Amino acid sequence: MNICVIPARGGSKRIPHKNIKKFNGKPIIAYSIDAAIKSNCFDKVIVSTDDKEIAEVAKNYGAIVPFIRPYKLSDDFVGTLPVVKHAVEFLNIDHSVDFVLCLYATAPFIQSDVIIKAYKQLIASKAEFCFSVTSFPFPIQRAMKITNKKRLSMFQPESFNLRSQDLEEAYQDAGQFYWGMANSFLNEAMLFSEISSPYILPRYLVQDIDTSEDWTRAEVMYEVLNQKKLIK
Repeated sequence: MNICVIPARGGSKRIPHKNIKKFNGKPIIAYSIDAAIKSNCFDKVIVSTDDKEIAEVAKNYGAIVPFIRPYKLSDDFVGTLPVVKHAVEFLNIDHSVDFVLCLYATAPFIQSDVIIKAYKQLIASKAEFCFSVTSFPFPIQRAMKITNKKRLSMFQPESFNLRSQDLEEAYQDAGQFYWGMANSFLNEAMLFSEISSPYILPRYLVQDIDTSEDWTRAEVMYEVLNQKKLIK
């Protein structure tokens, strides 16, 4: 059995009601639910939440909410892996869960075909995880920090005279989804390691949504991508 787990905690501080806030006309969580259902990869698409309003919205868009997440897994400091582990344990009573997709509720650019391709990549690569990454827009070797004296200092001064094309490309977590083996989630295995296969997304399909400014930028990006038919 394959399941999709969409973590959606209530009580967002920076963007109130973030997971169900209207994004270009419908609750942002609806985009993730819709993409998961359309992929036909899952026996169950569930939302893990501690919030009854989020639960109702999720059910209205086709997800199931088999439990209300415990309080101990709902504060500002709980990571994603323990939340997914709890959901898998809840549904894995007969050890029937094989693969799990953790899909964030605030990932409106996610496409069902990407979910399918990443699943196939996970199987073919024989990795424990396959998750979305994207390249940094600027060489990280040229990054600088501000010192205690309010001056600049390079993190890697030895890279100053190297051409950008000669510097190794670096990637970041795109913050959209994490495919994985059920046992790997249960063991809370280290995602950012050699047990993971990277699914590379173009930068124009990636946008963190943590602040009101991020939200506005993401809505504008979505409208443009939709007009150019780069998302469906």
